Amino acid sequence: MDGFLAETFQAAPSRAQTLETIMADTTADTVKKTVETATDTVKKTVETATATVKASAEKAQATFQANAEQAQAAGAKALREVADKSAASLTELNVQSKQNLEAIVASAAAAQKGVEALSAQSAAFTKKSWEDGVAAAQSMSQARSIQELLELQTTWAKSATEAYLAEVTKATDVLTASVKNSFQPINERVTASVEKFQAAR
Repeated sequence: MDGFLAETFQAAPSRAQTLETIMADTTADTVKKTVETATDTVKKTVETATATVKASAEKAQATFQANAEQAQAAGAKALREVADKSAASLTELNVQSKQNLEAIVASAAAAQKGVEALSAQSAAFTKKSWEDGVAAAQSMSQARSIQELLELQTTWAKSATEAYLAEVTKATDVLTASVKNSFQPINERVTASVEKFQAAR
């Protein structure tokens, strides 16, 4: 029995070592599995996070690109509107300039007609005055007395003065009408421009 006990006692440490080895192996396997599970979990988390970040970046880039395209389209539209308004303003300015020039030409034409009418009237009056003066001189040269000469001269002076005053009145009327007619186209343009300006405000 001694041998059996000695063998049992000798085997006991070996069994204890085996138990330690089994426990150590089991613990190592558990740790290894836990590490593998943790590694897999971390790997999956990193992959999920990477996919989420990538999707977010792609979405942000798409949103940025869409916003940039909208901003570019809005800018192009605004530029087009400004260009259209500028072209319309230039066209309107050309129309206004043409109408102003036409008003000046019409004014000059009216003034020219007034000058022509006044010149014709003045020439006619001068001719008639000359003829009346010659007729009066002939009549006075045939006077038989000083009394008759004074009466003829007084009659001629009175008629010449009346004719002159009538001619001055007539010339004033022609001149007034000429000035009114020559300023009418310009006044109409000024009125139209003021109305357009007030309507634009």
